[in-house]
Amino acid sequence: GIIDISNFAKYAVKGAGASDWLNALFANRMPTGVGRSCLTPLIGKRGGIAGDFTVTKLGDDEFMIFGSGMAERYHQRFFNAVPLPDDTTFTSLTERLCAFNIAGPKSRELLMRLTNDDLSNENFSFMRSRRMRVAGVEVIALRVSFTGDLGWELYCDAERQVALYDALLEAGADLGAGPVGSRALASLRIEKGYGSWSREYSPEYWPQECALDRLIKLDKDAFLNKAPYQEIAGKLPRQKLAMISIDATDADATGGEPIFLRDGTPIGQVSSGAYGYTVGMSLALCYIKAEMAKPGNKVSVAILGRAHDAVILERPPFDPAGERLRM
Repeated sequence: GIIDISNFAKYAVKGAGASDWLNALFANRMPTGVGRSCLTPLIGKRGGIAGDFTVTKLGDDEFMIFGSGMAERYHQRFFNAVPLPDDTTFTSLTERLCAFNIAGPKSRELLMRLTNDDLSNENFSFMRSRRMRVAGVEVIALRVSFTGDLGWELYCDAERQVALYDALLEAGADLGAGPVGSRALASLRIEKGYGSWSREYSPEYWPQECALDRLIKLDKDAFLNKAPYQEIAGKLPRQKLAMISIDATDADATGGEPIFLRDGTPIGQVSSGAYGYTVGMSLALCYIKAEMAKPGNKVSVAILGRAHDAVILERPPFDPAGERLRM
């Protein structure tokens, strides 16, 4: 599939102080090797999740940040809260760059028709990045995919977007490649259990409630809002992000549906939902009271005012070990 992800926020950070500034901003350790990437939370003033980002190192003193486009103005407040070193620049490239995610088991085969770069797993592994040419277009390529399957994100100048898109469609025609929309992408990421900003991630949720605490490194030097996070880090989750499979045949959860125990006791709410076509299941990501969010527990979800039986899953039904991303 070819997914337009031009709506992502895109930032360039360059200069001798770039790494120090990023480490002072984000909760995870920043990549130290050129071509390496990381996922990192941004911590809010009360210790919750203010944002989730991908950061990649393109050069010795050059980084790119990718995040939620709809939250760019909101996130700018946090970026401005950490003084930028005099020898470092921060530039928003959101309007200047467009992007596509090429995803699926044949995505490598498609891209190798359009580039001379080696895209083998040995030479371009998961969570790596590089500059390269695809169909004669200069791109920044990241091996990552929000679909949960093998894939690359390609970022190019806006004026070259159409040329790149046409080339991808033409090269992938006999492979069954074609455009993939946002609702299809939502179905794919829910099958994989991937959270999304403003749905599963927000300042109201603690990192340990949405499983992002593993990306927070308290043993590194101070980062933005480290102290508020430390105040809540040792507390038990109030609720936990969980995945449920719903016995639904005529309508799926989409978000906001209440969740109950079988006796009618309210215990949570759906944050995202969709039918998983790859796995043949009606699925939902949801927040459930921590003590009740145990795999195998049976619950009830009200969809369009009707109760539907559901069960809490132990792992995402699509590639739970993450092998396809790394193949």
